[in-house]
Amino acid sequence: MREGIHPEYQEATITCACGSSFTTRSTAGSFNVDICSECHPFYTGKQRMVDTAGRVEKFRQKFAKAEKIKKDKADREEAKAAEPSQTDAG
Repeated sequence: MREGIHPEYQEATITCACGSSFTTRSTAGSFNVDICSECHPFYTGKQRMVDTAGRVEKFRQKFAKAEKIKKDKADREEAKAAEPSQTDAG
């Protein structure tokens, strides 16, 4: 290896939002992460909804609105079909 061109490979502590931390080596140094193997659903077997900025609730509201529009349209078509036709018997 050539001298002086490689970054320093130092010990780093990785800290998760759940409180877990471990030591490894990195050129970036120590840093924080949001999800680690201690709290990730794939590794723990526990499913939890990670809702960022209310996206799940926003989707549910949009879906409910679409269902309401579909129901209203069906009601209007049903009322239109039940309405007697007005033809001139003239």
